[in-house]
Amino acid sequence: MPKVDVVDLNNQKVGEVELADVVFGAEVNEDLLYESVRHYLAGKRAGTHKVKTRHEVAGSGKKLWKQKGTGRARMGSVRSPIWRHGGTVHGPVPRDYSYKLPRKMQLGALRSALSAKMRDGDIKIISAFQLTDHKTKSFSRTLGKFEATRKVLLVEVDENRNLELSARNIEGVELVRSHEVHPYHLLGAQHILLTQAAALKLSETLARSAPRAKAGQPEGEL
Repeated sequence: MPKVDVVDLNNQKVGEVELADVVFGAEVNEDLLYESVRHYLAGKRAGTHKVKTRHEVAGSGKKLWKQKGTGRARMGSVRSPIWRHGGTVHGPVPRDYSYKLPRKMQLGALRSALSAKMRDGDIKIISAFQLTDHKTKSFSRTLGKFEATRKVLLVEVDENRNLELSARNIEGVELVRSHEVHPYHLLGAQHILLTQAAALKLSETLARSAPRAKAGQPEGEL
């Protein structure tokens, strides 16, 4: 198990914590990461696009001219798709873009994301977010001690009202619970601040569900 330094809110080392190697030191499976992010973004799509068909556009349904004898092409309605302001055929309609991704793939992608960020040195383990107030200015100074200025992800286990209030107005800072963290959040962050409790919970939960990979087989490969 890799030992990781634990720091306080002043970015001073206060101890160490052991994390599961299969969670924070696993082989990175880029295919799983791609599928996980694609699945997440698909679920975020509203799918509210809509065009009007010939039965929904405004216009009379009266036949414009008689069928024969005029020398013109036959025409039944101004709402025909070949007319200006007519209906649209085969256009987009409301739909649900979400789909099911196997749970083993989701957990494998999360282990890969945590391992990749730990390998790159983007993860800091904080002893606890014990804030004395909920002022944004105070928390901005705290982030400055970690040189975390852009795309910061905060991971906490339990509800922390002071942290929620102080971080919500800072651009680029996102707060999620440990049971809600997703590879999409991790990969999009440049700095990740995990509380020690959140790191241990992720380590324990993901290690328990980690498969025993065969030699030469990347994690999550089905």
